[in-house]
Amino acid sequence: MDTQRIAHLIDLEKLPLDRLDSDDYAQVVAAAQAELDVDGCTVIKGFLRSEALPQLSKEITTIRPQLHESLIDINPYFSEGDPLLPHDHPVNTFIERSGGFIPRDAFNPTSDFEAVYQNPAFLSFLSDCLNVPEVHCFADPLAGLTINVLDSGQQFAWHFDTNDFAVTCLIDESKEGGLFEYSPGIRSDGTENFAGIAEVLADRPAGRASVKTLELHPGDLQIFRGRNSVHRVTRVGVESTTRNTAVFAYTEEAGVIGRLERTYQLFGRVLPAHQEAERQRVRSDCLKD
Repeated sequence: MDTQRIAHLIDLEKLPLDRLDSDDYAQVVAAAQAELDVDGCTVIKGFLRSEALPQLSKEITTIRPQLHESLIDINPYFSEGDPLLPHDHPVNTFIERSGGFIPRDAFNPTSDFEAVYQNPAFLSFLSDCLNVPEVHCFADPLAGLTINVLDSGQQFAWHFDTNDFAVTCLIDESKEGGLFEYSPGIRSDGTENFAGIAEVLADRPAGRASVKTLELHPGDLQIFRGRNSVHRVTRVGVESTTRNTAVFAYTEEAGVIGRLERTYQLFGRVLPAHQEAERQRVRSDCLKD
């Protein structure tokens, strides 16, 4: 590990990646595991050093020309509707998803984001928190490391993730709106709970009662199990600054490539690697995406 560089980027007092066998490290991991067990989400406050944030923000500005923006309506499963189901069924409930992503191939190999994303000690920390043998950098050439960009008036609608967990770090916060909300464990393997999800989508009291809102600030790291927890980022205020979030994508198995349809939705293009992976794909569960 390039300790000097990582120490410039990551607050090693709050997350001692240079001391993986220390009691301090064990305490951070234990706290994260407990929170993940309760509702599938944990936050390491001030993970990135405040002194490093301006340079990271500047890097985003440099690669922003490669941002792919879109304005589409999605249901929580990124799928088509079903005319055989009621109009207010979650599968037929489409909400605006705006904003965009800066793809993996926009980053320079010497990027500070890449240094954090691929750091072996950081990968060990994630596997410890998630109680899995190891994690691997997402092999997807577009989605492995990205920046989610929400400009004024944009939002990321309610949805489920296709992967088991997500790792994100807020770099630039919006001055208004842009809140992360989620309903922990609203579905489980084999149990879609469409009725409960409909309550959340309709913003009815029963649905709101299941929703938690995170107060995130620049530099905060979030580990989130979004496969079974519907979640969103609320609309950024129309006169607000841009919300930029680094998305560090990992998988438990090596060599994983993202779904063809969702890749096109997020980045406006697919590569031969996505087409080949789709031909060979085997589903790991029976849930709707």
